[in-house]
Amino acid sequence: MRKLIASTLLVAGLASPAMAATGTGAAASTTPAANDKTIVETAAADRRFTTLVSLVKRAGLAESLAGETKLTVFAPTNAAFRKVPKATLQKLRRDRALLRRVLLYHVVAGDVKGAQVVKLRAAKTLAGPSVRIRVRDGNVYLNNSRTKVVQTDIAATNGTIHVINRVLLPPAR
Repeated sequence: MRKLIASTLLVAGLASPAMAATGTGAAASTTPAANDKTIVETAAADRRFTTLVSLVKRAGLAESLAGETKLTVFAPTNAAFRKVPKATLQKLRRDRALLRRVLLYHVVAGDVKGAQVVKLRAAKTLAGPSVRIRVRDGNVYLNNSRTKVVQTDIAATNGTIHVINRVLLPPAR
């Protein structure tokens, strides 16, 4: 269950300055447009992230992720959350501490662009444990799994969002 949660909840990961991944292949970097919105506002304005934004608010993390501190988030899409078993999502919704840990496992301190991410082997998350990074066939994968960065470098005033196709769960303590 831990692997399932880890592979499904790497939704809101933020990358550290040493963790910016460059997008190549399917995870090609996009040219960031000027954006006057925070990470939370940017995600809320994108229909792909309604589940993530809802969970961030439920966990009480919206203010933290909208502050002035530079962050990088590996953001799972709604489709990524649909891959998570319903029972697992219900458990996360009931357990705020667990939900916060899972969401912070997707966040890294610092504004890490895609070109930096591809040079990293791992990045320490705000949850504590590191996320492993691997570049294979021009694509960036997280935690040696099928979790793939599908879009990079969505700019926000306080950092960057990289879109991922699965939710990852942090390792058990």
